[in-house]
Amino acid sequence: MDDFGGKLRQARERRGISLRQIASSTKIAAAALDALERNDISKLPGGIFSRAFVRSYAVEVGLDPDETIREFLDRFNQDPPPSSGAPAAAIPEEEKQFEHRQRQAIKALSIGAGLLVVLIAVLYLVWRGRTSASPSVPSPPAPPASRDTR
Repeated sequence: MDDFGGKLRQARERRGISLRQIASSTKIAAAALDALERNDISKLPGGIFSRAFVRSYAVEVGLDPDETIREFLDRFNQDPPPSSGAPAAAIPEEEKQFEHRQRQAIKALSIGAGLLVVLIAVLYLVWRGRTSASPSVPSPPAPPASRDTR
């Protein structure tokens, strides 16, 4: 079908769903969904986000999301998503070192937070032990009632 957006609109109308309902359930702006139905992909964010919009829309209107994305990519000459077999882009050594330091910092913070919790618990138990073990000081006896012999 040459009218990709028309196919989406027809599926939506068959289900009796408004664009506002789809926008609410998918958290995609109604204007972007309307642009998708009008085949105006210039209003879409592009890249993986456009494919995510198409997938979400297809699921909401009962279309096969994978097939709908393939049609979208074919119709609008979009780059297909990278396959899992494609070699990953080389990560610079500086980036690897940064990520390693970041993981170490997170680990150190986690350990520090755990030790802080343990320390607070120990201090609380020591404090509770001292307050419950301290002998209670008896209050002084009340003075005897004085008799007024007048």
